[in-house]
Amino acid sequence: MKQTLLVAALLAVALSACGKKEEVAADAASAVVEAASAVEATAASAVDAVASERCSSSF
Repeated sequence: MKQTLLVAALLAVALSACGKKEEVAADAASAVVEAASAVEATAASAVDAVASERCSSSF
């Protein structure tokens, strides 16, 4: 009886630990998406600035 209770307790701890890893992975994925969006916006601004500089300097 004690072994069954011990196994059940260990299984419950193991499964709850697995759930936390998924949450961390989801948070990390969300942070990567946000960072990529910020980089994309910065790159677009830089491209626009260079394009407008080249267009204005050619006239």
